[in-house]
Amino acid sequence: MVLCKTAQSRHPRSVTFLAKMRAIDPLDVRGIALRVFAGRSIPAAFPRHKKEHGFTLVELLVVLAILGLLIGLVGPAMMRQLGSAKHRIADQSVERLAGILDLYRLDVGSYPTTQQGLAALNSGPAGVSGWNGPYTKDASGIQDPWGRSFAYRAPSQRGGQPFDIMSLGADGRPGGSGEDADILNR
Repeated sequence: MVLCKTAQSRHPRSVTFLAKMRAIDPLDVRGIALRVFAGRSIPAAFPRHKKEHGFTLVELLVVLAILGLLIGLVGPAMMRQLGSAKHRIADQSVERLAGILDLYRLDVGSYPTTQQGLAALNSGPAGVSGWNGPYTKDASGIQDPWGRSFAYRAPSQRGGQPFDIMSLGADGRPGGSGEDADILNR
């Protein structure tokens, strides 16, 4: 009732409009729409002030400053996570290729030579019997996450390993630490 008295003091027509709206069946949506949009004014229960039409320049600058801080703090952390994810994918890919090379050895009887390389997994090398490949879906399966081919060497120069599969890390150079560290099969 207080709302109607306030509306009546401001706009006498709006009280009549509200009274008519109450008389309409609440489920008669089409009737309400026709009455509301038939040139009648919006009830004064929802007054609009001229000062509430937008944001001030100071408010916009504060929002932009907050967004800039968030991007400045969160962006580098996300990039570090992306880099470490590629390093983990390379490590898993090296181990997957080691398992595929074990399957190759079961079929052929030996691991591919350094000259044959990992390409022997996709196309049968000349003079090899028992090849039952291709062992990978495509040639991109023998590339690291940075788009470079894995280095392969057989026999291994490390003791106790039949072969070496290596990715040179993010920088593509031997050595390094963190994301740039080399990744070898275990």
